[in-house]
Amino acid sequence: MTTSADRIWKAGLVVIGDEILSGRTHDRNIAQIASWLQVQGIRLAEVRVVSDDMDAIADAVNALRTKFDYLFTTGGIGPTHDDITVDAVAKALGVEVVIHPEARAILADYYKDKDGGLNDARLRMARVPAGADLIPNHMSGAPGIRHGNVYLMAGVPSITAQMLDSLTGTLEGGAPLLSETVGGWIKESEVADLLREVEKAHEKCQIGSYPFFREGKVGANFVIRSTSRDSLDSCVDTLCEGLGELGFDWTPGGI
Repeated sequence: MTTSADRIWKAGLVVIGDEILSGRTHDRNIAQIASWLQVQGIRLAEVRVVSDDMDAIADAVNALRTKFDYLFTTGGIGPTHDDITVDAVAKALGVEVVIHPEARAILADYYKDKDGGLNDARLRMARVPAGADLIPNHMSGAPGIRHGNVYLMAGVPSITAQMLDSLTGTLEGGAPLLSETVGGWIKESEVADLLREVEKAHEKCQIGSYPFFREGKVGANFVIRSTSRDSLDSCVDTLCEGLGELGFDWTPGGI
């Protein structure tokens, strides 16, 4: 029987921006959000990359916010005309866009000594879907936005990191996902049966196989993941024993 302690909390992520889809910008937020979520006891289960299109964003938000415990978005909450994430999320939620008074005050203070002050373009960063709360941003002033289980974050990775730091410890999750890696100059096709048998014998563990080609040789790293340290250790020991019995050398931590 599954208990609350065994529950796996999951999140979705919508990455927004034509610059991502065009290849002009290389996304770095997926990895940092996934890593941060694992520490919170939450698994990133699905990622969608969408263009700067109102309907595309709204459709993705509605699909994932109802599918998972949490939904994060990155990109499109800046001061320019093509920053339409707030409008699209408001459309998805069926609420109006309003100026958040606290966000306005934060921006007014941030820009008081800067050229142009809090002009109309910068004030756009105080717009939120009605009923939203703010996610602090200690780097550039403009806050992120939370509405229910939806979290709107910046596209700039360093600013996203600041927002994630502000959220640390505030989301409900399960046990953090632990992992260990074993690697060797091993063709994964030669140990496929072993991997399947070991994983089947350790139902609380998952084994991922990641082949590589280096120095003219083929190898693979095997990443074992579990929320249980005892199960993880047992699975690693069984896998290593099996590799040895098949005559393969292996390296803790991978190659």
